[in-house]
Amino acid sequence: MPVSGVTNNNTQDTTQAISSAAKDTLGKDAFLQLLVTQMRYQDPLDPMDNGEYLAQLAQFSALEQMTNVASGLTKIMDVVDNIDTSLLVGQLTSMIGQGVQWMDEAGKAMEGSIKAVSISDGNPSIVAVDASGAQHKVNIGEITRIGTLG
Repeated sequence: MPVSGVTNNNTQDTTQAISSAAKDTLGKDAFLQLLVTQMRYQDPLDPMDNGEYLAQLAQFSALEQMTNVASGLTKIMDVVDNIDTSLLVGQLTSMIGQGVQWMDEAGKAMEGSIKAVSISDGNPSIVAVDASGAQHKVNIGEITRIGTLG
């Protein structure tokens, strides 16, 4: 819209900002870019209402806080997962030397004694030695009994 001989390309610039923002799934940077574009091309004879501007700033602040909370929750979940794994490994370590029964891949019942504890890709398992002296890596879910066998 021409104002004092100046042509405004507001629609095209806003559309470009929205399409680039859609790639970012309208994150806080995209929201701020849209707000700045809106302010840059506002009609100087009819500027944006202060209340509307403050509402948009409040929305931006709320979006930023939600992003920070989500990031913090992700970090907390990682810490809790690490604590859970550490506790399980501690419990399993105290069982080294005890008898163990498990089901192998073929569904056959096996037994032996716990020799070691292993963590691979965040999944704890034990190393068991059967009566013949062969070592087996046993996932926790395959264990059917721990303790005195017989």
